[in-house]
Parts: sequence; structure tokens; C-alpha cells
Amino acid sequence: MKFVHIADIHFDSPFVNLSDRENLGDMKRLEQRKIFKKVIEYIKENTIDFLFIAGDLYEQQYIRKSTIEYMNALFKEIPNTKIYISPGNHDPNIKNSYYNQFEWNENVHIFGPEMEKISLQTVDIYGYGFDDFYCTSCGIEDVELQDRTKTNILVIHSTIDGANLEEKQYNSIPRKVLEEKGFDYVATGHIHKLDYHTYENQHIVYPGSLISLGFDELGEHGMIVGEIKENKQLTTEFIPLSENNFEEIEFDITECISKDELIEKINDLIIPENSLVKIILIGKRNFEIDRYEIYKFVTNEKIIKIRDHTKIQYDLENIANTHTLKGLFVKEILKEKQTASEEELEIIEKAVEIAFEALE
Repeated sequence: MKFVHIADIHFDSPFVNLSDRENLGDMKRLEQRKIFKKVIEYIKENTIDFLFIAGDLYEQQYIRKSTIEYMNALFKEIPNTKIYISPGNHDPNIKNSYYNQFEWNENVHIFGPEMEKISLQTVDIYGYGFDDFYCTSCGIEDVELQDRTKTNILVIHSTIDGANLEEKQYNSIPRKVLEEKGFDYVATGHIHKLDYHTYENQHIVYPGSLISLGFDELGEHGMIVGEIKENKQLTTEFIPLSENNFEEIEFDITECISKDELIEKINDLIIPENSLVKIILIGKRNFEIDRYEIYKFVTNEKIIKIRDHTKIQYDLENIANTHTLKGLFVKEILKEKQTASEEELEIIEKAVEIAFEALE
């Protein structure tokens, strides 16, 4: 049997605060469609028996019917491929969800909140779907494989070995429990980082998010393609699909003496062709930085966010010893810094910067 395993597409995600560019959310939603279509084209071209979608296919709060119709139309293009969906915490199988309110193509099966087994000729497929935005138990402990001569698959949205309280709210399952059950392949989702070759004979697999959804998901994203032969030998391969990967670039501005010079150097940066970049400004600054003002003059469209992690350049101790208006001001500032929190220190530094420019 040949299969494709994907998860965490998050169709119609709003991509809030992802970028300083206004239209990036629309671009990423179009990319979701394009990459999902690539998955379907691969299935058509390679005669894939099963498509496993391990949760968070869409965003319940934002999903549009037109997007559901788009997905279903693509599912109709692969009628000989059986599609199994395990709803997750972002697309739970609740009463008013499209999982319940839409007529899906006949090759689509959506798992509900009771562990279910689909028995086919040579394969048994088990699955479970969230029916709420949280899940503390899916009942995996009670599952016993009924026919070990068949290939046994589990499709589930879960946190493997969830350690803290938050992780345990998203269907935390001990890896040891899954290993003891004896599934030939566990198609899971929820963790957006690829995990498929971290140990020998790995068969509990996270494909990661289908496309990168933000700067906490750096690097390549795509799908898992697998095959389980009659002797139950498993082979898996990760196929990257995303066209625009998120990257972070640190830029030291210590030698820059003006805003104009900084903008010029940012525009001269060489950005990898398929990257969307966050510029992180570091070092000592010699002038006030308004990253939104700087961003207005950035011409490279692949730079979508700027963050300021710089520190003030001034030697406040020396300035405080001068008999000037600046010196008197800094003496008071240094008193405030002694008891200030980290957040307050940033405000104080910005206040010094603005005051010094006013006193020039």
C-alpha cells in the first residue's frame, strides 16, 4: 500500500501579525491552495492508495465554504484514493463544522470522537477526531489490534509525550503506549515540525505543517510519502513542497551612523530566492529606530518583517558626570534604572534616545 501523509494545513488562517506587509495573509492563503493542489497532483501521478490528513485541515473560526468546496473538488479528482481525516483542535468535528454540515465526496471518511476501525481487505485503519477545541483522552489505551496479519494504521491528531499542562490538553499520548499497540504506521499531526527519521525504524511520524505558517516554523515544509509492503516493511520519504520558506537574518547596525545608511544596507542584502525574511536588528544604535518608518523604504518584497533588538550606544555613566542639561537628565535616568524591570528599561532607553535628539 502506498500513502501520502499530511497535517496542519490550517486553511483560511488569518495570519495575524505575520508581516508588516498588508497583503501577505492573502498571499499565504493562495499558497495553501496551490500546495494542496500539488499534493493531489502527486497522488494522481503516482497511483497513491491512501491520503491521511492528521488534523487541523482548516481553521474552524475562519473557514469559508468556498475553501471547503475547493478541497472537495480536488478530492473528486482522486476517486480511487481513500481519504481519511482526523479532525484536530483547530478543526474539531463539532455540530456546526463543515465536517457535519457539508456533503463530502464518497472517498472521504472523517473520524469522530470515538476510536473507530475501518476494515479493508488487507488494511485496518484506526482513527479518532477531536469533537472540541481540547482533548485530554482519545481512548487509545483501550485499543487492541484485531488482526495483526493485516497492515494496521492509526490516523490521529496528538501530542506525543506531552509533558506540560498545555500539551496534555491536545490529546497527549505516551510514545511507549503507541509502540506497545503495534501499529505499522501512526499518521499524526499537531506538531508543525517534521519528525520522521529521528530514530531507527520510525513509524510514528509528524509530517509538520504543509506550508510554513510563521517565523517559528523555519525551513522546508511538505508531505510524507510512504509505502508498506506485504512483509510490513515501511519506507518513508519527505517531499518538500512549500515555495516560500521563512528565514531570519540578524543585521548588526553598530557601524551605521544614520537611518538612511541603514535603509540602504538593508536594501542591499542578498535574500535567498524562495525565502520570506525577518530582519533582526542587533548591535549598538547611534540614532532612534522606528522600524515601521524604516520598513516604508524597504524595496525588497521578500523582507516582510523587521525587529529591533539593538541597544543604545550612549555611555550614560560618562554623560552623567558632565555639567550639562544632558548630564542632569541622565543622572535622574540612572536612578530610575536601578529599580526598573526589563520592560521598563527598554522604555527608559527609548526615552533617553528621544531626549538626546531633542537636546541636540
